[in-house]
Amino acid sequence: MAEWVSLIETEALGPGDREVFDVGEHYVAVFNVDGTYYAVEDICTHDGGPLADGTLDGYAIECPRHGARFDIRDGRVLAPPAVRPVRHFDTRVQDGQVQLLIED
Repeated sequence: MAEWVSLIETEALGPGDREVFDVGEHYVAVFNVDGTYYAVEDICTHDGGPLADGTLDGYAIECPRHGARFDIRDGRVLAPPAVRPVRHFDTRVQDGQVQLLIED
């Protein structure tokens, strides 16, 4: 069953900001890029490092450990050494809250 979970007020996560949330069994990094919110699991598929600590360039997040890059819009790999995409989550804004769709 899928459900929307409220994470943070939109005004608390400004453009260029990111925040990591503990959501059930996942650590999820939420990014605000020009007023649109994107969410991926905060674990590099190459070595398990935290992605949110890396550099964000447009829609590409670079893992700070070994430089793997992922597209935060869909989780796909943009640069090795990672070969598997990172999990992506749908987001929406509802009543001033950034919400994440959790699917079991």
